[in-house]
Amino acid sequence: MFDALSDRLRRTLSSLTGRGRISEADVDAAMREIRLTLLEADVSFRVVKDFIARVREQAVGADILGGLGAGQQVVKIVHDELVALLGVGDRTFHLQGNPAVIVLVGLQGSGKTTSAAKLARFIVKQGRRPLLVAADPYRPAAADQLEALGRALEIPVHRAPAGTSVPDIARGGLEAARRLVRDTVIVDTAGRLTMDDVLMAEIGALNAAVHPVETLLVVDAMTGQESVTVARAFAAAVPVTGLVLTKIDGDARGGAALSIASVSGIPVKFLGTGEKSDALEVFHPDRLAGRILGMGDVLTLVERAQEVVDVAQAQKLEAKLRKAEFTLEDMLEQLQQVQKMGPIGQIVSMIPGLGGMAKEAQDAVDRGDMKRTEAIIRSMNPRERRDPAILNASRRRRIAAGSGTNLTDVNRLVKQFGEMQRVMKQLSGMRGKGAAALLGRR
Repeated sequence: MFDALSDRLRRTLSSLTGRGRISEADVDAAMREIRLTLLEADVSFRVVKDFIARVREQAVGADILGGLGAGQQVVKIVHDELVALLGVGDRTFHLQGNPAVIVLVGLQGSGKTTSAAKLARFIVKQGRRPLLVAADPYRPAAADQLEALGRALEIPVHRAPAGTSVPDIARGGLEAARRLVRDTVIVDTAGRLTMDDVLMAEIGALNAAVHPVETLLVVDAMTGQESVTVARAFAAAVPVTGLVLTKIDGDARGGAALSIASVSGIPVKFLGTGEKSDALEVFHPDRLAGRILGMGDVLTLVERAQEVVDVAQAQKLEAKLRKAEFTLEDMLEQLQQVQKMGPIGQIVSMIPGLGGMAKEAQDAVDRGDMKRTEAIIRSMNPRERRDPAILNASRRRRIAAGSGTNLTDVNRLVKQFGEMQRVMKQLSGMRGKGAAALLGRR
């Protein structure tokens, strides 16, 4: 979502960091460009005005202009102000009570039902036992969808007979949770295409019936500044404790996601980063700011890797890398592991210094480059995967035909893999020499 914004901010700030010294005029020129970039990304005008004023005041007032490294200091000021902009309010996710009640509210189509399932999965990972409650009596398909998601996650779902009022559905969910010894209740409520008095009164009645510890407003981050209006309207009806921004992986301008917390005063607690049940991230403003400015997000990258990587498998791979015994079978295995971590563009954007390559990496996946690589390796027999040196012309033609690619694709992959192996052998040799030198000193 933040690709265009991120690219322009990086380009603007790199014009400062690329010089030894900068002047007040340089800062003013950069601030004009940042202001335009943020406004075009759909960030609230008032938020942009305040943001630029704070950055300029700190940059000019910190007595850093004209000195070496001034550009980097301005970048740090922009980063810190971006963190402050994103990090409004108390982002703690509360789970007091037995059962702890969490209510999800929002407009129709914002992603409440899928967010309820994602949140349930997240809570299971915290060692809790959630129950999902289908409290949308107007759209039977919503209850069916929640049941299907619950079955996939092995989490029970409570639904009531047709005609049951929303507060009674929620009360029934609490009773079911106590009966099933479930310590968390997640209530998926009804939405409307637009905000109306009936919806707000219904949510107010539900809130009074079950006294939730968290009332999370689910907002489609692609709706632009309208999301700020939605947030304010719901906050006026019920005590909204936090926001779940969905469709962060979409291709909208994304500026509303930057300004919604600042304008509404409601903290962002979670980000929906995809369609799968594990595509929910706890919101960390410093991490998102780092991603937007191309500084990476190593902590989130490590957390995702820990979820999908088998420790024993990783240790085995490390031993192979040390001995320069990495094969095409290992390469195929790593491709599959990386894909489990999420969209490749997101993964690359989390690696410090590679933020600018995220779009290129995602475009390569969208073109099918990764699938072609998988198909080529799968079309090889085990011996060929372990020893590509035996791949003569006839074998390569067979592999190309079997994978639905051409000979050029096969040759390119084999060449790239050969270069990888050479680099690994060099690194392995350097490590060996280093160790020998160390022993020699002893």
